[in-house]
Amino acid sequence: MKRAVFVFWIITTTVLAQKKLTFYEHIQPIIAKNCAICHRPGGIGPFSLLTYEDVAKRSKFVAKVTQIKYMPPFPADRSFQHYANERGLKEEEIELIQQWVAQGSIEGKSVKRKKEKGEDIDARMDGPALAGMTKRAPDLILKMQNAFTVPNTGIEEFRYFHVPTGLKEEVKVEAIEFLPGNRKVVHHSRVMVDTSGHMGGLEGMHGTDPKLAEFQRIPMADEFLYGWVPGNDRIQFPEGVAKKIKANSNLILYLHYSPSATVQTDQSEINLYFSQKPVEREVKSLILHEQHITNPPFLIKANEKSTFYMSTQPLKEDISAISVLPHMHFLGKTFKAFAITPDGDLVPFIKIDNWDFNWQMTYQFDSLLHVPKGSVILAEATYDNTEENPLNPFKPARDTTFGWNTTSEMMEMVIYYVSYLKGDEKVKQAPNPKGG
Repeated sequence: MKRAVFVFWIITTTVLAQKKLTFYEHIQPIIAKNCAICHRPGGIGPFSLLTYEDVAKRSKFVAKVTQIKYMPPFPADRSFQHYANERGLKEEEIELIQQWVAQGSIEGKSVKRKKEKGEDIDARMDGPALAGMTKRAPDLILKMQNAFTVPNTGIEEFRYFHVPTGLKEEVKVEAIEFLPGNRKVVHHSRVMVDTSGHMGGLEGMHGTDPKLAEFQRIPMADEFLYGWVPGNDRIQFPEGVAKKIKANSNLILYLHYSPSATVQTDQSEINLYFSQKPVEREVKSLILHEQHITNPPFLIKANEKSTFYMSTQPLKEDISAISVLPHMHFLGKTFKAFAITPDGDLVPFIKIDNWDFNWQMTYQFDSLLHVPKGSVILAEATYDNTEENPLNPFKPARDTTFGWNTTSEMMEMVIYYVSYLKGDEKVKQAPNPKGG
């Protein structure tokens, strides 16, 4: 069977090599499906790839980065676990791009594709290729109360912001999206939910302000509603499950601004999409962090490579995991997480062999992942604090421990989950579905 598939591929690529390939017929669907989600106006990519002109003037570059599989980026090992939001080109797609460029990057005639009901696709790339980007308008858009001025000190800024929701009744949120107001300086954000009504004084507060301790004594209703990092997209929960936000709740944003040599301003926003169908289960967040490390202290000594392990207590119920989001900084090299069931079986979550601080994601499992009651969730992370690590922020190397600054380190993992129901294993996930 494998030989037959290989022979078919050879024959297909040979035929295509003899045929003049055009952008609209052969290349546009590939770019739209795999690249335009990031490479579009307002996207996280450094340039747009929505039009023929956009792609043609960078055609050799596109051919090179796709050939070596540098793009589209997807750090997780797909042989360890499969995800609904996987990115990556097939060998035949890579070959098509190579041949198109070799033939002169011909434009060809625009191919009109049928627009499906409810889609709102950029007219320059009409058709189902951008279906993953389409969505209805948000039900609630929450913007920072005030624009924040990022100073030109060249120093990282960590700030808290208080965002009133105005909610008069409880809402069930099926999708969450964070839109950085200024991608030049917004590096990552964490969105939390407060129901105390006493967090207004956090507005604009620095992460090192001594007064912060007063607010940290007040427990959050949701410590992790959503997190945005470079490479991340909005989270779309499966049908019938949602995050609940109570009436009179307010959001707390914790934003990390990258060092800037020029004065910048930011006014980021959060988009919430309410569930349009009955919600049976509430999405919860399971957070593992440095306090879960089983071989403390979390100290990465200078000129050494270190490995740390995290572990939960045995789960008190069967759960269905929706997604996993690991997090480290520049010294991070590898990350692996899985569960061990009471029967000794392994439930794989994530395996990243080449950590990329500048490309982190919420990985949504291809299907809901059943983790039985009594299972223990484990994580293993390695760090390289030697001068051979080109990303080491210090030369010479320094002892490094926990801290929010990128020159410090972290070991964190967030799992979205719901209580298990029989048949969850068959529930396929489809992030960012049409109209949703």
